[in-house]
Amino acid sequence: MTRHHPPEQSAHQDPPGPFDESRWPMASAVLAAMVLTVLLPDGLRLAPRWVLPVVEGVLLLALIGGDQGRIDRRSTFLRAVSITLVGALALSAVWSTVHLVDDLIHGGPETGSASSLLQAGGTVWVCTILAFALLYYELDGGGAAARAHRMPPTPALAFPQQLNPALGAADWRPRFIDYLYLGLTNATAFSPTDVMPLAPWAKAVMSVQALLSLLILGLVIARAVNVLA
Repeated sequence: MTRHHPPEQSAHQDPPGPFDESRWPMASAVLAAMVLTVLLPDGLRLAPRWVLPVVEGVLLLALIGGDQGRIDRRSTFLRAVSITLVGALALSAVWSTVHLVDDLIHGGPETGSASSLLQAGGTVWVCTILAFALLYYELDGGGAAARAHRMPPTPALAFPQQLNPALGAADWRPRFIDYLYLGLTNATAFSPTDVMPLAPWAKAVMSVQALLSLLILGLVIARAVNVLA
């Protein structure tokens, strides 16, 4: 009598249950971005000092309340809240960068002192890293909740563990730290390092972040050296 053996699991097969990822790393990044927004000079903020942090805080509380602890609840409302929150952070970062560049070109209150300029530029730069890391985190694979249940067959952002399954476990999922690392390396190398953008939106977003980072670091450092000289 012939025995039928169950097929071997593929390296890309999804795990039987939802993938557990804590909300707190993502929430901590949002809180850090909120604090940095408060510390920005008045001319580099999209809105009055407490407006954005209050709005972002309310949205973050709605996310935590709707999906407490581990991220695995798929909901149209929570998805809309997540996109709104990340969109507000990204818009704020781009706004601050544009106005910082304008101040560097035409002169602004923070450009007369090297220490003030470096502090403002560094704050804006870190804000862009956090905002774009959260943007990658939310857009890749339909968001964290969707990735918890099933990874897309074709990734928008290809991590080394996806390009070479031998480097990771069969149920490997990118966590927030992976997207934060992507945001940092893209802001320092101005190009992909170990994570390859495959989808058009990923290439566009990474290009925008690299351009913003190049403008911030290049112009701020050049201006600071000029002030010191």
